[in-house]
Amino acid sequence: MFAAERRQLILEMVRANGAVSLRELARVVQTSEVTVRRDVRALEAEGLLDRRHGGAVLPGGFTRESGFPQKSLSATAEKTAIADLAAGLVEEGEAIVVGAGTTTQELARRLARVPGLTVVTNSLLVAQALAHANRVEVVMTGGTLRGSNYALVGSGAEQSLQGLRVSRAFLSGSGLTAERGLSTSNMLSASVDRALVQAAAEVVVLADHTKLGTDTMFQTVPTDVITRLVTDEPPAHDDRAATELQALADQGVQIAVAGAAGAAETAPGRPPRPPPPRSKTPRKVHNA
Repeated sequence: MFAAERRQLILEMVRANGAVSLRELARVVQTSEVTVRRDVRALEAEGLLDRRHGGAVLPGGFTRESGFPQKSLSATAEKTAIADLAAGLVEEGEAIVVGAGTTTQELARRLARVPGLTVVTNSLLVAQALAHANRVEVVMTGGTLRGSNYALVGSGAEQSLQGLRVSRAFLSGSGLTAERGLSTSNMLSASVDRALVQAAAEVVVLADHTKLGTDTMFQTVPTDVITRLVTDEPPAHDDRAATELQALADQGVQIAVAGAAGAAETAPGRPPRPPPPRSKTPRKVHNA
């Protein structure tokens, strides 16, 4: 295993568990504790983790990533409304990519009714939601399974996306700010999400109001690359989310807000960036 691969795996373990001993790290990456200690020092120098006696822990100031069971129970009504609205953006015969996440899983359940659709995904949950849709073709990336969110990550996933071109990417994440755009707390997931973005003519972010104004460790999609945000109506007392929505709109992101009374399209401030011409957008997947 190369040093870069070892360090990615070490960071993944620390992110998933909060704290891991050097002995356990050495066992998993199949090397000596001396080598692991050197890797941990290098990751600490980059600010990605902190060393502790006999192990490594999450760096100060960053929140541990929630596991899938916790995420699936968070803001469920909001995710349902967001998925309903986002599904209306997808046209018959389109080719799209859908990233991993509980909100994108909800979207996938609704895409099963879109005829002639091709969906490229690194998410086992998205693929499962579409497995019995006889009018939808599902293309899975390669990669290594990340069990905490049932997603394929790593160099295999990224390489399988090279040369791909689709109309839209639908992505979620751990946080969204006008300053940094979409971010996640996992390095491997962030890297694959960036590859998904490179394959798409437009980028649609699905994020409920709890993620607005939250900044996490790894940037996945800069604000100027986001075409549209699909979100829910923030509560009246949530000034942070409302402020962030305004700031995103001011930077040209199209805002689609799902609510109990339907959906509203808002774009205060600077006019939104126009999407690429539809005539240049492929209808099916093409590999170079």
